[in-house]
Amino acid sequence: MLIEYVSLIGGLVVLIVAGDVLVRGSVGIAEKLGIPTLVIGLTIVAFGTSAPELVISLGAALDGLPGIAVGNVVGSNIANVLAVLGLPALFAATACCENGATRNAIFMVAVTGIFIGMAFHSPISRLDGGILLLLLAVFLWDSVRATRKHRAQNAGAAAVETGCCDDDTPFEEVEGVPESPALAILFVVLGMIGLPLGAHFTIEGASALARNWGVSDAVIGLTVVALGTSLPELMTSLMAAVRGHAAVALGNVIGSNVFNLVAIMGITAVVIPVEVPAEVLRFDLWAMLACALLVLAFSAMRVTIRWPSGIILCALYGIYIFMAFHLGKVA
Repeated sequence: MLIEYVSLIGGLVVLIVAGDVLVRGSVGIAEKLGIPTLVIGLTIVAFGTSAPELVISLGAALDGLPGIAVGNVVGSNIANVLAVLGLPALFAATACCENGATRNAIFMVAVTGIFIGMAFHSPISRLDGGILLLLLAVFLWDSVRATRKHRAQNAGAAAVETGCCDDDTPFEEVEGVPESPALAILFVVLGMIGLPLGAHFTIEGASALARNWGVSDAVIGLTVVALGTSLPELMTSLMAAVRGHAAVALGNVIGSNVFNLVAIMGITAVVIPVEVPAEVLRFDLWAMLACALLVLAFSAMRVTIRWPSGIILCALYGIYIFMAFHLGKVA
C-alpha cells in the first residue's frame, strides 16, 4: 500500500515541477526568438500549466483507464471552483469584477454544456475532439482580440502622459525565466522528460489505490488525481491572495476550466476516443455544470467572495469528495 501512495504523490510532484520547468524554459526560448508576450501568455504558458492534466488524461486513455482520463478533467474543474476560489477567500476577499469575466464565464458554461452533451453520446469521438479544439481556437482568438483592445486603451492613456505607445509590456506571468538559451533548452528537455515520467507513476499509483480502496478509477481521477493536478492553480491563487491580488483567482479558474475541457479533452479525444464512465454521467458532470453556473453568477453579479463564502465553498468541496467516494463504492 505504501508503494502506491509514494507512486501517486511522487508522480504528482514530478508532474507539477516538470510542468513549471517546461513553462520557464519555453518562455525563455520564446523571448529569445522575439515572440510577442501576448502569444507567449495565451499559448506556451496556458498549455504548459495544463500539461500535467494533459499527460495524465492522454496517458490514462491510452492505458485503457478512461475513468482517470475523464475524471481528472471533470474533477479538476470542480476543484478549481470550490477549492481554488474558496481557500483564498479565507485569507483575502476575492472581487469577481474583472473586465471580460462575465463574457468568459458564459463561454465556460457553454463549453461545459457542449461537453456534457458529448459525454452522453459516449464515447467522446475524434470528431468531438475536433469540435472542442475548434472551440479552443475561438477562445484564443477572442482572448487575443480582448487583450489587444485592453492594451491599446492602456497604451493610449499612457501616451498622453509619456508620449510613447509601447504595446509590448514585459512578460510578468512567469518568474525565474532562464536568460541563457542553453539553460532554457535544458529546462524544456527536463520538462518533456519529467511530464510523461510523472504521469506514468501517477496513473500507476492511482489505479492501484482504486483497486485497494474498492472504488472505481473514475473516483480516484475525480478526487485525488484532480486535486493533485489542480495544485498549481490553487497555489497561484493562494499566493495572490496573500500578496493582496486575490482577484487573480477568478480569471485563473475560468481560463483553466475552459482549457481543461477544450484543450485537454479535445487533444485526448483526437488521439483516442474516450468512454465516459456511468458514475460520471450520473453525478459529477452535473456538479461540474453547477460549479460553472456558480462562477457565472459570481461574475455577473460582480460579488466579492469573503471568508464566510469561502468556508461554504470549501465545505461544498468536502461534501462533493464524500459523495464521489460514496457513489463510486456503490456503482
